[in-house]
Order: sequence, then structure tokens, then C-alpha cells
Amino acid sequence: MRMLIKVCLIAMLLLCYVQLGLGSELSESEDLLSSDKSSGSSSSKARGGHAPSHDRRPEPGSPRKKLKKTGSGRVSAGEREDESCTRMGGICQPRRYICQGRYLKDKCSDSKLQQCCLQAGAWSVLCAGHHKNRVRACDAHGCGAFSSERDSFHGAVDLVCDDYSVINAPFSGSLAGPVSRKDQAGHQYDGVKLQSDVYCVKIFNIRPYRYFGPVARGEALGYLLPLQECFSGITSHLELQMCDGSDPSSFM
Repeated sequence: MRMLIKVCLIAMLLLCYVQLGLGSELSESEDLLSSDKSSGSSSSKARGGHAPSHDRRPEPGSPRKKLKKTGSGRVSAGEREDESCTRMGGICQPRRYICQGRYLKDKCSDSKLQQCCLQAGAWSVLCAGHHKNRVRACDAHGCGAFSSERDSFHGAVDLVCDDYSVINAPFSGSLAGPVSRKDQAGHQYDGVKLQSDVYCVKIFNIRPYRYFGPVARGEALGYLLPLQECFSGITSHLELQMCDGSDPSSFM
């Protein structure tokens, strides 16, 4: 009888041990399943468009910084200021460089380091039928170059032209009225004043078609008046004088 009781107790103990082992295994499997479900739900949320905490994209209500649009077609302020030089056919460069024409002040953005170099021949031909502006050489009545030796200082340039030939505008600008002058012998020379935002010239010994209004480069201004009646044997020419009295030779 006692032996039977011992056997029953041992069997009960073994049964309890087995049940405990099975319970621990079930709890571990449930923990694994719950962790898998949580990781799957977080990844599905990320795929569904919900940004994680470390995502740097701004939320719908957050303000965004405005970016300045800088297209290649836009011109900088310096380039816009240099247009007054380039529009005349010049180039902004350091003064230490050699300029084959003439330097103009206050036409470049950095006027302290650069100046506008206007190449020689910036003006078109004035006398129709001629392929270049040719300065009158010396004849019995004098020479046509700027500051050439005469009875008085010659502050202009004489350009060879045929009598009654059409005179064209050397640059675009506007006509600013009639001009006239007299020499020491009392001979009067009439003409017209042409100016732009860069140049200002007086053209003598021509009969203008008009005295006021805008003109384009190469447009006819008038025709040359003959000089042979007053100066026999003189080379027919027009007289070109800068309004400020400077030498216009470098522009021609």
C-alpha cells in the first residue's frame, strides 16, 4: 500500500514538471509573435507615408524658406552698369592695358579699377560714297588734322567729301539745333549739332535736312556745301568739332 502511494506521488510530480515546461515555452512563443507584430506595424506605417521621428521633411503646417530664383538670363548689377560702355562698342578693362582708341571715364561698374576702352573707328563713315573717314591733307589753304598749324588753333578735324554729297550720322542720337561759326576773314560756316548720351559734335559746312529730332547711325543728315567759290583749289570737306573741344580723331 505504501509503495502504491509513493508511485502516485512521483507520477504527480512528473506531471507537474511537464506542465510547467510547456507553459514556459508557450509564453516565449507568444512574446516572439507580439514583437514581430509590433515591428511589422511600424514598417507598414513608414511605408504608408507617416514619417518617422528622424525624417527631416517639414510637416504640412511648418513654414518653408523661400529660395531666390537665379536664372542664367538675369544680368548682374555690374553688367548692367557696363552696358553704357558696351553699347558704344567699348570694353571695360584695367587702365594699365593698352587701348587702341580712347579711354572714357565713369562708364564701367568699377570705375576705380576699370575704364571703358573705346576702340578707334567707333563711328561710321560720315560722307556717303567713301569707305572710311579720311582726314584732309595739306593744301594751299591749310591742313585738316586736329591742332594743325594755321593762322589760329584748329580745334576740329576736316573730313574729305565731295561737293553736295550726302552726310550721314556717325552715331545714333538726336539733333540739337543749328550751329555756325566765322573765321578771321569773316566767312561763315553753318551746320548742325548732333548729340547722344556719350558724344556731342558740331558738323559744319553742311546743309541739314532738319535741325531737331532723333536720328539713327548712318541716317542722312544733309549734304555738303561747296567751298570752291570762296577758296579756289581747296579740298572739299566737312568740319567736325567736338562740343568739348577735344580731338575726335580716335573715334573715326
